[in-house]
Amino acid sequence: MKLVVIGGVAAGMSAAARAKRRNKSLAITVYEKSGYVSYGACGLPYFIKGDIPTPEKLVVRTPEQFAKQGIRALVHHEVIDVDVVEHTVTVKNLETGEVFQDSWDELLITTGAVAVKPPIPGLDLPGIFTLRTVEDGIAIKDWIAKKHPWQAVVVGGGYIGLEMAEALAANGMYVDVVEMLPQVLPNMDADMAALVAEELADHGVTVHLESPVRAFEGDGRVARVIAGDKTLEADIVLFSVGARANIPLAEKAGAAIGETGAIAVDDHQRTTVPHVWAAGDVAEAWHRVLNKPAHIPLGTTANKQGRIAGTNIAGGDAAFGGIVGTAVVKVFELEVARTGLSEREAQQAGFDAASVTIKAPARAHYMPTHPPIHVKLVFEKGTKKLLGGQMVGEEGVSKRIDIIAAALHNGWTVYDLAQLDLSYAPPFAPVWDPVLVAANVASK
Repeated sequence: MKLVVIGGVAAGMSAAARAKRRNKSLAITVYEKSGYVSYGACGLPYFIKGDIPTPEKLVVRTPEQFAKQGIRALVHHEVIDVDVVEHTVTVKNLETGEVFQDSWDELLITTGAVAVKPPIPGLDLPGIFTLRTVEDGIAIKDWIAKKHPWQAVVVGGGYIGLEMAEALAANGMYVDVVEMLPQVLPNMDADMAALVAEELADHGVTVHLESPVRAFEGDGRVARVIAGDKTLEADIVLFSVGARANIPLAEKAGAAIGETGAIAVDDHQRTTVPHVWAAGDVAEAWHRVLNKPAHIPLGTTANKQGRIAGTNIAGGDAAFGGIVGTAVVKVFELEVARTGLSEREAQQAGFDAASVTIKAPARAHYMPTHPPIHVKLVFEKGTKKLLGGQMVGEEGVSKRIDIIAAALHNGWTVYDLAQLDLSYAPPFAPVWDPVLVAANVASK
């Protein structure tokens, strides 16, 4: 049996490796448009910052390593058409220009997501970058090395935008963050996002809220960003206003697209077309709090869905358990995390939602340092069912958010959360952990 995978990286290569382990007789070919087939994309801002010395450090496995496992992984090969009647794909070798066809018995679409690029005048000027691939990261790093920019503008106040604000500031630049909404981190509540905005300001980053970009200007390279009623100087721009599922090949295959704009899949990663599967950023995932499909493109989900797809393609029977939307980001000295629904999202979804917000020390108060953690819990008023959580603090956030994620995964109430037997020692946590403090306040 022959499996063709369209797209490598997290979902595609997890699926290929899993399928080959379960069924050694599978003939597997992976077509990857970029020059890297398996890498840690989330490390790219830290490569640009300088924490990671070379892009090769981000590479997990090479095509040669996959070949030793019996997986044929071809980089710089773009699938340009899919025929589900003849079971073929049309492939273009981007290095030679050669176009050829390949056949398949099972087809896995893991084409990921692409950066949203609205029709803004001047968006194609040199010096304006998006960040999705290793090549994007190398291009930004080269621009910094050769052009020595001193004024950077980051368009978009989401995860990547804020990580890149820190990375560019670390390279000695003045940084402006431009966001069209009234807050940074739009998937958090405004009170928690305000703490992050303060941190940005404390590190010299100027944030311009409610400032939609109207144009980019420059002569041969970017020089100015027109945002709202402001004109900002810029030698480099990082454009990061979101990503959308890369679905054109899925549409050609006739696969149903969900309301989220991503490929509709069942819990086995099957599309609506027989023998065609999908996983990763291109596919929907079942949201356990919303109780419906969602599209939250993250590497953790891509790896898990890829593993599920690979298991089932190879003849197994595995189901993806769904997501609760857990994410964490570092913004200078802060750890910022969320899971489940924000209070605004919960209300929009029709829940009769309420919330509590507390501030408690990350360690025992008598320790030399005990930085505070801000914890917000969102819950349903009548049932006290937990709906979401958000945290901001200098330390201890990234793992504490996982406690709330586990509670959400299992449908707990705030009462259940308050009963947890969490670890305690003065260097690590106070007797009443901030999570328990928040749960107790919510229980009242």
